[in-house]
Amino acid sequence: MRTRHARLFSRRRFLSAVTLAGTMGLLGVYPRPVAAEPPPETTRLRLVQTPSMCQAPQYVAEELLRDEGFTDVDYLKKEGPYDIAAALASGEVDINLHFSARLIVQLDRGEPITILAGVHPGCYELFTAQPLQTLRDLKGRTVAIRALGGPEHVFLASMAAYVGLNPEKDLAWVTHPTTTSIELLAQGKVDAFLGFPPDPQELRARKIGHVLVNSNIDRPWSQYFCCMVAAHWEFVQQHPVATKRALRVILKGTNVCAGEPDRASQLLVERGRTRQYDLMRQVLKDIPYDRWRDYNPEDTVRFYALRLHEVGMIKSTPQKIIAEGTDWRFLNALKKELKG
Repeated sequence: MRTRHARLFSRRRFLSAVTLAGTMGLLGVYPRPVAAEPPPETTRLRLVQTPSMCQAPQYVAEELLRDEGFTDVDYLKKEGPYDIAAALASGEVDINLHFSARLIVQLDRGEPITILAGVHPGCYELFTAQPLQTLRDLKGRTVAIRALGGPEHVFLASMAAYVGLNPEKDLAWVTHPTTTSIELLAQGKVDAFLGFPPDPQELRARKIGHVLVNSNIDRPWSQYFCCMVAAHWEFVQQHPVATKRALRVILKGTNVCAGEPDRASQLLVERGRTRQYDLMRQVLKDIPYDRWRDYNPEDTVRFYALRLHEVGMIKSTPQKIIAEGTDWRFLNALKKELKG
């Protein structure tokens, strides 16, 4: 039995590698010769693994990290996106995707984080089971989120401010685990729920409520990045080559998600990142991963910084956040290199 298991495992790994190679080839994404630029200053790279399916790009091209010289790669498991900013700020992880507005809040607090690139818009969706039609209809209503100060709270507060609502006075915030919030929405005990993949896909499958705002298609949210790549400040300063190489892999993974969602979903299942192929496939089809090179990440930082400043969630000006918390050198270089 042990021999048979070993053969099955080896075959599974082989098929996974073949599938990855085929996917990369079809997209014109091939491992670069490591001699083309200096080797990374460190062979260690730490990222986060959370239940959030929208972070697929940093998992789907995982094998390419070795081609970039990273021989010690660790994905630290966290409960949710709320933990990512803290892990980046503390240096527990080196680089990771995270919600743009949440990164801005951390930068306003002086946390040592550097935003490097945008990955995709259109992650969050606001659901309601009430006969509401617009964001303004949320005035006086109850909204379920996981935590005050978390990504959902920050995002919906900025959305409310944009349409003239005061998020502190006009909305009643209640905090629950995601599964509890979904059940409360289905029972009509909360008026709205803001979720990120796979929550919107599950709500639609269960026919719970309807979408009030979809940041994938509704302006202005669809015109800005939802998730961006950020790194610990010291990692960027001490390891610029490693930073560029890690960002390259994430952007290649983004191309795979955009161009081959079926194969990308299969890879993620084979690697144990998810057990739900159909749900993962739907997430990759819903999110516009193909816009990372088209949108200006600085516009995203400016937009959300203005909204958060309006509601008093940050004190810094957009100019200060951009000057002290962003570095577009690597992205600009990779845009030229990774031409479609």
